[in-house]
Amino acid sequence: MVGTQLRRLREAKGITGEKAAETIRASHSKISRMELGRSPFKQRDVADLLTLYGITAPGDREKVLELARQASAPGWWHQYSDVLPGWFEPYLGLEQAARTIRNYEAQFVHGLLQCEPYARAFIGIRHGDADPDDLERRVAMRMRRQDLLTDGDAPTLWAIMDEAVLTRPIGGRDVQRAQLEHLLAVCDLPNVTLQIMPFHIGGHAAVGGPFTLLRFDAPDLPDVVYLEHLTSAMYLDKPTDIDDYSKVMNTLTIQAAPKEATPALLKGMLDEL
Repeated sequence: MVGTQLRRLREAKGITGEKAAETIRASHSKISRMELGRSPFKQRDVADLLTLYGITAPGDREKVLELARQASAPGWWHQYSDVLPGWFEPYLGLEQAARTIRNYEAQFVHGLLQCEPYARAFIGIRHGDADPDDLERRVAMRMRRQDLLTDGDAPTLWAIMDEAVLTRPIGGRDVQRAQLEHLLAVCDLPNVTLQIMPFHIGGHAAVGGPFTLLRFDAPDLPDVVYLEHLTSAMYLDKPTDIDDYSKVMNTLTIQAAPKEATPALLKGMLDEL
């Protein structure tokens, strides 16, 4: 994402890759690698490029420089590299850097909102034949990931879940109850909004399935749509894709039950258990 922003800034000024390379005393291939996110970012290089591209306001420069520092520093998830799919690692970096995370789920509770028993049951579905220690490391990684929601500079999470997510008995009745109670507690977080898409709505805007839309603070940094598959993922940042998914998400917020109704809906489901 830092590389994409640097490329857009360069192209907006009509500056060639050769000129940018000359500015940081490097080759054109290094500029290419930086813009593709395949080369680490030195603070001096990024600062010099920002000056070349006309980004002189201290606040705007610092946002990009901070993202570059984050991109170059090993994330907490690197300690779980033995159980972390390569295609998911970029998402964790984006999630950590996002200012707003908007998500729709059709089958399962989003990873940031899973209680530990639910996470263990959920991971067991996909990795049931894994070594028990391996399974526990995957659960530990998911729990560590959730610290994001209560950090001092926590992002805003707006999650919409189909009613099927909450009525599907992952792990059995006790786990289902624990998950509903956890979501009730999460509703009290000031940075989290949770809505439920009830069955009686029928068809709705998210006909294509679950997705996550991430937005960032840095100037000109595009939103990213994350689409997860069984053994891979897609990262979309074209304006047309962003517009389409943003419209769907905005429509879902209207079609779903209002956020004020979520606690009562969750308590009703608990009573039925």
